[in-house]
Amino acid sequence: MKPILIINAPHKVLLDGLASKNIPFDEDYTSSYNELKRKLKNYDGLVLRSRISLDESFLKEGTHLKFIAREGVGLDHIDVDFCKQAGIPIIISPEGSKDTVGEHAIGMLLNLMNHLTRCSIQVKSDQWKREENRAWELKGKTIGIIGYGNMGQSFAQKISGFGVHVIAYDKYRENYSDDFAKEVSLAELQEQADVVSLHIPLDEHNKYFIDESFFQHLKKPIFFVNTARGLVLKTAALVSAMKNQQVIAAALDVLEYEDSSFDKLMDLESLRSESSDYRYLVDSEQVLLSPHIAGWSYESKYKHGEVLLGKILKNLSQ
Repeated sequence: MKPILIINAPHKVLLDGLASKNIPFDEDYTSSYNELKRKLKNYDGLVLRSRISLDESFLKEGTHLKFIAREGVGLDHIDVDFCKQAGIPIIISPEGSKDTVGEHAIGMLLNLMNHLTRCSIQVKSDQWKREENRAWELKGKTIGIIGYGNMGQSFAQKISGFGVHVIAYDKYRENYSDDFAKEVSLAELQEQADVVSLHIPLDEHNKYFIDESFFQHLKKPIFFVNTARGLVLKTAALVSAMKNQQVIAAALDVLEYEDSSFDKLMDLESLRSESSDYRYLVDSEQVLLSPHIAGWSYESKYKHGEVLLGKILKNLSQ
């Protein structure tokens, strides 16, 4: 067999596992898109996270590809339609980061509701403000989850211990109520939710899934959390909803301004000068931001490698 090409550094568990099975692989963490494209024909498999976009032009060179293994969940940087046509299976590892995503979302929500970042900055600046930082409790609130796959289910399981009522909407599934969440329609979620947390993939049907219309149909002011993908949320709509007090506060681990690798924002200097919506996010005390790290724990790195290894070995044995 031809070797596997690995272009993002995985956990050692994946490399050791392949070596123990005498499966050849090459590691290339520095070559450019064009350099990788030229040598793709020499490999049976490709393992990556999000370093480059796998468009049709690139994938056409993978004439021997038996699989593409993506460390993580999202496939928005992979031409899925071409892979289907070419018969190239795509392997993902959502199981690897579901726990840390659930924990991160809850952490951001608790931070927002208790003003923890603001309080810390104030006290360190010799300000002691108590009444101005009165908090909201989670207990008794209705938590609305949009997207009830691995991430949404993990979030539901973890937050259910706070004495909340959890409801979930997933347009791709039916009959998914379980011990942690009740299946509802989108309209029911918009009517009942005090908190809305996004856990949906980015695809052609979900870009700007959360837009002006979504916020306008809310019956109560909400806390809003997005640990999914930046482009499932229309930033301008969120900013407008916050100004109109439809959204009390927002926690965003992802932004629509990220580049395709998710490793940085687009031209930051231009963003600050040209985008009033971006300036609103970074200036508002009611917005908590993190740099696309909800799935970024030491434990998830190991679990992604372990999960991908198992799925790669299964693929090669078929």
